[in-house]
Amino acid sequence: MSTLLTYISINDGKIKRSSLEVLSRCNELAEKHGLKSAALIIDQDPAPAAETLKTYGPSVIYTIKNPIFKNHLNTPLLKALSTAVKQIDPRVVAFASTEGSKDILGALAANLSAAALADMSEFDLTDDGVKGKRPIMASKIISAVEAKGTPVVLTVRSGSYDVVEKQTDSSVESIDFAFSEDELKVTLKEIISASSDRIDLSEAEVVIAAGRGVKDEEGRKLISELASVLNAGIGASRALTEGGAYDPSLQIGQTGKVVSPQLYIGVGISGAIQHVAGMANSKVIVAINKDPDAPIFDIADYGLVGDLYKVLPPFIEELKKIKQN
Repeated sequence: MSTLLTYISINDGKIKRSSLEVLSRCNELAEKHGLKSAALIIDQDPAPAAETLKTYGPSVIYTIKNPIFKNHLNTPLLKALSTAVKQIDPRVVAFASTEGSKDILGALAANLSAAALADMSEFDLTDDGVKGKRPIMASKIISAVEAKGTPVVLTVRSGSYDVVEKQTDSSVESIDFAFSEDELKVTLKEIISASSDRIDLSEAEVVIAAGRGVKDEEGRKLISELASVLNAGIGASRALTEGGAYDPSLQIGQTGKVVSPQLYIGVGISGAIQHVAGMANSKVIVAINKDPDAPIFDIADYGLVGDLYKVLPPFIEELKKIKQN
C-alpha cells in the first residue's frame, strides 16, 4: 500500500500546529484514496511527540532518535530524511512550510531525484503525482501547479487546512540512523532568542499586528495590553520593524513571517499587499484604522473606523469584562 508521509516539525519539544494541519490533510487523502498515512519524527527524544501524535490519525509513526537533533542542523537532518524516505518509499513527502523546511526542500528533492512543490495553499493527488495551488507575487496571483513521479516532496502553507483530531492505535517504528559530529562542516554554537516568553507568531491562535498608525510608546503599550488580554502574539508591519519600534523577527508579510491565526487584529495597518501576503490565511480578520478607504478593510471580516488611541482603551476594557464573566 502506498504511503503519504508527513514530516512532523518539533520546536522546544512541542509539535508545531502547522505540521498537524499537513498531517490532517494527508489523513484525509489517504482515506479517500485507500492509502496509508504515516508520520516521521526526527528528534533527540521523539517518544513524547510520538505519543501525542497518536491522537491525530497516522497509522504508523516512524521515529529517528539521535542527540545531534537537539538543534536544527541541515546536514544531519537531510541525511536522516533521505534515509527515512528511501526506507519507507512513500508516494508523497509533505512538510509544513517553515523556515527549516525552506532550507532543505531543494536539497532533499535533489538527493531523492524527486519533484518538489513549495509553499502550497492546497494539494491533491493525481494518478501519477500531485496537483495543487500556490500563491505567487505576494499572493496577488494563485498559480496552478502539478508534479509527476514518486516521491513528490512538498511544503504546505500554515493555515491552509484545519487540524482534525483522530484517535488511532498507531504503531511506532524506529529507523536506525547514525551520524558523527565529525561529518559536520557547520556547527551551531548558540541560539539567542529575543524573548523567552514571547508567543511564537507562527503558532499563535490570536495575533495582534501593529502598523504605522502605532506612532509612539503609548500606542505600543495599548498593543501589549490588548495582546495580554487575548493571550496573543504580537506582530508588526515592515514600517515599524524597519523604524526600530519592533524587533525585525516580528515582521509579518512577504519578507517576514507568514501567520494564520484563528483571529488576526490589525491595528493602524493600511493593508499593503506586502503585509497581506503574510496574513491572508487568517480565519477571522479584524481591522482598526482611522482611514475608511484603507485596503485592509477589503479583506477584513470586521472593520472598525477610528483613531486607535481612542478605540483601543474601551475595546480592551470590554474584553476584560467579557473574560471576567
